[in-house]
Order: sequence, then structure tokens, then C-alpha cells
Amino acid sequence: MNQSSTSSATSPGRNFTGVIRPPRSHDYPRLADLAGQLSYPSTAEEIERRLAVMAGSRDHAVFVAETQAGEIAGWIAVFISRGLEINPRGEISGLIVDERFRSQAVGKHLLTRAEEWTREQGCEIVGLRSNVIRDRAHAFYLREGYEHTKTQKTFRKNLVRKS
Repeated sequence: MNQSSTSSATSPGRNFTGVIRPPRSHDYPRLADLAGQLSYPSTAEEIERRLAVMAGSRDHAVFVAETQAGEIAGWIAVFISRGLEINPRGEISGLIVDERFRSQAVGKHLLTRAEEWTREQGCEIVGLRSNVIRDRAHAFYLREGYEHTKTQKTFRKNLVRKS
């Protein structure tokens, strides 16, 4: 996971004055808690395993927003999507800001860092998917210059049988 740079969150705006940085092992419980707020219940151990798989890849990055008080206010995960039909592009797989830190530019700083990382990987486009029920998130993305380009259905098949 190529995410070596630590960035000070000073450029995008309003209230957040912490840092955007790669996660550290002591952050895993908090990242799991935030994943739960995003409706993806996770444990610290699952977060650790997922990050370990990404660690050797230049196509994945995760960044956390750490407040001046040392609390993790949110995280963003981004990867490079490659396909025969498209040029490589960044894809944000998850962005969550703790409800206590919303409307303080935390999400803006995380999004900016993910966009920078995507450019550093040579990509010209970054995209994301957002559940249709997340109206507040949609308004945020539109304010940040993202365009609603498509409405689609998502299909999934569980390949592991649960007994």
C-alpha cells in the first residue's frame, strides 16, 4: 500500500486543523468503529487483515484524519481500478467522518488527499459509489466538484456458504 506521505491538512478549508496520514496499528479499533458507522461492521482484527493484504500493493491507499488532540475523526480508502475498457482511475471505496466531526472540513481534507494520491499514481479520474440513501454525502460530493454520472444497480453473489 503506497501511502508514505503524511500531509498537513491546511489547504482545503474550514475548521479541521489536524493531519491526514496513513493509519497505524493502534488506529485499527477506531477504524473498525468508523466502518461500523458507515454500516460495515468490522473488528480491529479484520481491519488489520485487510490492511495487511493491501500493504504490498501500490494500487491501494488508506488515510486517516487525526485531530490535534490525537483522535481519529475519519478515514478514506482509495484504490486504482483497471479494466480493459477504461484507463486506470482512482476509486474511493470508503469515506467516513465520525458524526461528531462532520461539517468541519474533515471529509474535504480526506478527499483532497485521496485525489492527490490518485494523481500521483498517474490517473486523471477519480470516482466513487454512494448509497442512494446518503443524501447528505451526495450533496457533499457535488460541492466538491464530483458529477453524478450514472445510476445503476449493484449485484452481488456470496461465494462462501454459511452453515
